[in-house]
Amino acid sequence: MLDEEKIRLMTKMAAYEAGEGRKDVNINSFFRGDYLSLQIWKSAVYGTVGFIIYAVMSVLYDLQDFLENFYKMDVAGYFKDLLIKYAVVLGIYIVISYFVYLYRYIKGKKHLKRYIKALNEIYGMSRR
Repeated sequence: MLDEEKIRLMTKMAAYEAGEGRKDVNINSFFRGDYLSLQIWKSAVYGTVGFIIYAVMSVLYDLQDFLENFYKMDVAGYFKDLLIKYAVVLGIYIVISYFVYLYRYIKGKKHLKRYIKALNEIYGMSRR
């Protein structure tokens, strides 16, 4: 005879394994600090690439004005301002990334605990 509660629980677990479960297992294969540091490094790289694209696009947008005033302007001051903007943008981006990935880690850990609890329930049902 089929146990409907056990089938329902197993179906729910199979759906979790096929979807979000893969991400959660991947996330929880790391220690929290290792996962966060890896994601922050990746965010820093992506933030740097994004800022370089922004800087190039802003120069290209006003290229004629930039070239006319290039010899008149303080190049060191221009790059200093650009570096300050980069540091501020990257700092904000890294702080936001930290909290986003911390939330994802905690959520994944919670889902995995629920999954393990369901596995134990199924094991208990099959022992009866």
